[in-house]
Amino acid sequence: MSKEKTTKNREAKSLDERIEQVYALAEEHFGEIRFAGIKKHTKIGWVAKVRFDAFESLAAEGETAEEAVKNLRKRLKKIIDRYHMV
Repeated sequence: MSKEKTTKNREAKSLDERIEQVYALAEEHFGEIRFAGIKKHTKIGWVAKVRFDAFESLAAEGETAEEAVKNLRKRLKKIIDRYHMV
């Protein structure tokens, strides 16, 4: 699923590793997480999503699954950084 390439002592992360990283980051900051994953949407491409409870969730889109997870991680980090600024 993911391309295996190495750049400057960093190995490319698999999609599962990226999702685990997002899950851990969200769980550390928000607490209990119900769902973290991706799905293919017919019109917009890939959607990465973290669901916190029955009503709250955070999602990001991308043309590829890896891009969607990266975008979700960026959004999550921005929220956490803003929280720590206050």
